[in-house]
Amino acid sequence: MNHRCITGALLAGTATLAVVTGGGVPAAAHPFGPPTTARVAVDGARVDLSWQPAEDDWVALGQSLGAFEDPTTGPVTTQVTGEQKLRDSTAVQDYLRQRITVSQQGQVCRAELQPLDALLAQGARLRFDCPAPVTALDITVTALTDLNQAYRTVLRAESATPAEALFTATDGTHRVDFTRSGGRSAPAAALAVGVVAAGGLGVLLVALTRRRDRSTQ
Repeated sequence: MNHRCITGALLAGTATLAVVTGGGVPAAAHPFGPPTTARVAVDGARVDLSWQPAEDDWVALGQSLGAFEDPTTGPVTTQVTGEQKLRDSTAVQDYLRQRITVSQQGQVCRAELQPLDALLAQGARLRFDCPAPVTALDITVTALTDLNQAYRTVLRAESATPAEALFTATDGTHRVDFTRSGGRSAPAAALAVGVVAAGGLGVLLVALTRRRDRSTQ
């Protein structure tokens, strides 16, 4: 499937990507682009974390987890957008819970994945309940690094030490100290900052076309 066919399939809203690169990463992925962003806020024993990959990385993740149909093996549902397919995929939900975790003094904080109704605009949002009011946390973010080890995530934590941390395939866990903030940081609503959804996933992946076009110029 050439670039034009890939783009056409994505813009049609099917979000099916049958082509993978030699390294096994779906062709939509851009592990060498800007890092994925994440934000964390604490309030007492509660932790809110948002993880915001680029639109084409959502496609790469969904394709790798089977969230989208493969047109080479069967029919493709076009009545449902790619974003909805990601939202409803139990494989995607399980992946996020397994790859984004928080622990406190060696104890894993109970995770609740918030509804993925606006994942393109707000990212994946997880809420963690820790055993005690938060002073320090061990945060693990390894999402996407299983697709390509070049993926990175920058975590920002207001009034924490460090205020920013870089998560990589070889350094997927960082300790973040919230003592300076008194166990309270940015409100959870502030975490819902990300790209503005432009409709279905296929429409949003115009960004994919632009990135790929720039790379070939």
